[in-house]
Amino acid sequence: MSRILIAPDSFKGSATSTEVAEAIAKGWKSVRPDDEVVQIPFADGGEGTLYAIEAARPDVVRNYCPEVSPNAYWLLLDGSTAIVELAQVSGLSLLPHLDPLGAHTFAFGQVLAIAARDPRVERMYCALGGSASTDAGVGALMALGFEFLDSTGQSISLGGAQLSKIVSISNNAAVVPPTGGVTLLVDVDSPLLGVDGAASVFAPQKGATQNEIIQLELGLQSFSRFTDYIDSPGSGAAGGTSFGLCALWGATIEIGAAKIAQICRLDDAIHVSDLVITGEGRLDSQSFRGKVVGHISERAIAAGVPIAYCVGSIEGEFPTPNLGGVALSELAGSTKEAIENPRRYLIEAGVKLTNFL
Repeated sequence: MSRILIAPDSFKGSATSTEVAEAIAKGWKSVRPDDEVVQIPFADGGEGTLYAIEAARPDVVRNYCPEVSPNAYWLLLDGSTAIVELAQVSGLSLLPHLDPLGAHTFAFGQVLAIAARDPRVERMYCALGGSASTDAGVGALMALGFEFLDSTGQSISLGGAQLSKIVSISNNAAVVPPTGGVTLLVDVDSPLLGVDGAASVFAPQKGATQNEIIQLELGLQSFSRFTDYIDSPGSGAAGGTSFGLCALWGATIEIGAAKIAQICRLDDAIHVSDLVITGEGRLDSQSFRGKVVGHISERAIAAGVPIAYCVGSIEGEFPTPNLGGVALSELAGSTKEAIENPRRYLIEAGVKLTNFL
């Protein structure tokens, strides 16, 4: 009997990390029913972060925010740490249609404000991946009580297109952050501005045309000039929300995968495993730059535990050292078929992965 750890990221637009782990486990157990299969659905700060933490830490407490939306909630960890996920309330997957200029982070800020005001909360972690907007977190900051005024003294409207209208900022009514600080869990190392920044790299994924990218970039530039914060790696996360919260709310940045692994006690699970299986929707060069697959690979290799991959599709070859992997697009015959029927091919992948043990 062997002990298998299945710790995948979500396959975006196709299956959650929980669904991925369960299907791979089903396939594995159909061949090796006596093995102990441990599932830790994982995330790096993007969509599904709260689910991943709940799966690994059943001691966390859900706190619902019905005034934001019926299903909005944040987690209380160890009785004093709030964990809030941007994608759950301001995520790209929630939009009925893409809105690169008008999308905003106001609902995320509402949840932040609720958690920050809770007397139990001493510190806060904010998972920032999967955003729909490029508003530098101004929407969230407005919900936190900051005022962003235009040349007529009126508050600007929500959305990244409005950033260029800001001529003054007031924090007189701002919610005070928790005394133990606010840590932003990011899944990218992009700066706020420039060719590698929030608008240039990520706005196209949110539906922006080339002209809209230029407009958003100018807005981010304009907003940044009203702060004393220096643009740095990670500032571009979530359409610049990372920059805005650092500049005006005193937050700090941390790599999401590493912190979430710590919260989920991932190292403990890896050390007692005979094989680790991880994966994501598309394996490429970005997978090893602060993402789930890269972090879990590093931890497994450091522990001397073999690792194998299950991915939706792959660019190039599976990295070394590893035992290999399975791509659903190859099993299905096409990426489209794999995306439309993920469970079928994840179960099949679970069967094939038993060959690596």
